[in-house]
Amino acid sequence: IGPAYEDKVARRAVRLGDLASEDVLTEKLVALAAHHNVWLAAAEQPLADADKMKADLLAMRDELLTYTGQSWRCLADARAANKRVLFEGAQGVMLDIDHGTYPFVTSSNTVAGQAATGAGTGPTDIGFVLGITKAYTTRVGSGPFPTEDFGADGDRMGERGREFGTVTGRKRRCGWFDAVMVRQAGHVAGITSMALTKLDVLDGFDILKICVGYQIDGSDKILDYFPSDAGAQAACKPIYEEMPGWSDSTYGARSWAELPANAVKYIRRVEELTKLPVTLLSTSPERDDTILVRDPFEG
Repeated sequence: IGPAYEDKVARRAVRLGDLASEDVLTEKLVALAAHHNVWLAAAEQPLADADKMKADLLAMRDELLTYTGQSWRCLADARAANKRVLFEGAQGVMLDIDHGTYPFVTSSNTVAGQAATGAGTGPTDIGFVLGITKAYTTRVGSGPFPTEDFGADGDRMGERGREFGTVTGRKRRCGWFDAVMVRQAGHVAGITSMALTKLDVLDGFDILKICVGYQIDGSDKILDYFPSDAGAQAACKPIYEEMPGWSDSTYGARSWAELPANAVKYIRRVEELTKLPVTLLSTSPERDDTILVRDPFEG
């Protein structure tokens, strides 16, 4: 996706509305092919064919153009009618191009504020912001991951949580809950409360760890935030607080009364450290196995 974002920022990308004018489309595709063919030729790869791209796009033009319109007007009308609007974003806050673990990030902004920018509405129109996080931490691919567990505990989380990338199928890296990073993500994204998922994956652990700070490797420096520079990120070593686990199963629980006492204590400690209340709690892959503390769609 990176090259597509490069084209957008460089003002050479083809936009959906360009399909309405064959002349504009032709001009853009010729320029786009000329740019990329320099690099493709240098890499001894097949060259981009502007005529073929044009034919392919024109073949689907009529269908695609039915999806064009004024998104800002649609949202403005919904607000005027006092309708409820739900925005859903992809990828985590720490994969944000500006606020994440750069350069190990995606090519766009993933914070909640981007919903307003991308959809065409104002930031004041975003109300309740629900942040989704697991009861432990995962990451796909390279990049800093202070709480990654390379031993049996990490493997156990991955196996029980079925941690494989949804697109790539790659095995996710697993580790303990990082309260520092989640707290920071909450501030950066303006999160109102959390949905804490996969609590059942932690069933049966004798000891649970929560990261409450970082020590910079090779020094006495302690951080209560995740640094922005790559060198410091790589040098972060987690400072853990340990809590007793629980032997009873939380799988499928749908009320607080069904949770073991230590599971409730774990959730409450997560809330204290992240300064974010848990609104939703998920206890299995089934949608109905959810404890609703507060309905995010109510008020």
